[in-house]
Amino acid sequence: MSHAYIDSFLEYLVVERSAPENTLSAYESDLRDFFAWMEGRGKDVLTLGSEDIAAYSSACRAKKLKSTSIGRRLSALRQFYRFLLEEGGIGKDPTRELAAPRRSAYLPQVLSAEEVDRLLHAPDPSTPLGIRDKAMIELLYATGLRVSELVGLEIHMLNLDVGYLICRGKGGKERLVPIGEAAVRWVKEYLTLARPSLAKDASDSLFYSNRGRAMTRQNFWYMIQRYAEEAGIRKHISPHVLRHSFATHLLAGGADLRSVQMMLGHSDISTTQIYTHVNPARLKEIHERFHPRG
Repeated sequence: MSHAYIDSFLEYLVVERSAPENTLSAYESDLRDFFAWMEGRGKDVLTLGSEDIAAYSSACRAKKLKSTSIGRRLSALRQFYRFLLEEGGIGKDPTRELAAPRRSAYLPQVLSAEEVDRLLHAPDPSTPLGIRDKAMIELLYATGLRVSELVGLEIHMLNLDVGYLICRGKGGKERLVPIGEAAVRWVKEYLTLARPSLAKDASDSLFYSNRGRAMTRQNFWYMIQRYAEEAGIRKHISPHVLRHSFATHLLAGGADLRSVQMMLGHSDISTTQIYTHVNPARLKEIHERFHPRG
């Protein structure tokens, strides 16, 4: 059963983190090596303590693995156990006491406003599925939700008359997120014209697949890949790219960092600060506007 968590973790990395193939391959290899090592000692990887992680780290050093290789393995474990904690698979993170690795400067992939516009116009709104897809993409870009939060939405979480939704994020924490007019209009269209023909049960789920079941992260990932191709977008795209684009476009337009942090549901503002790379044109505009010799 515990090995199934690896598959779930890898799916999460693909759908929500847009992890490249080489990262997935390396993490899968590292995790399966770790599982084999622990199970060979009669340990259950879901009930480990920090001393077990330290023992594994020592075993890696004893095998004279390169420090970079050990660092990658521990990074894989740290992310894996953080995922399990957020998903409710464990009650305590055994990697919590591991020294955090130095984080590399990572700039997330983002779409330009023109690319987002092309993506938003890719679905065919003359069909129920097209209306659903249009509503989902509009809502994702309007709110910056994680894809798991998007597909987990229930009707009672939306107040379309006022223009906001209540999102259940990581660790079960709830936050209030505003919705723009365009997204509100398309969600209303979906609720009126599409959802009744898609829903095959009486659940409160907002979005349904063509099989009448609640949409999944994987369903939406495949859908957005298809529309990106139809829209002629050559960048590597995933649902998380729209979340990155949401944050980057808000900050580039002058939104304050704290507000963006609240909408994204980041517990630490340092996580949000990655988006302050904004675009060079915006930085040049600020410099020319405010610098005395600009």
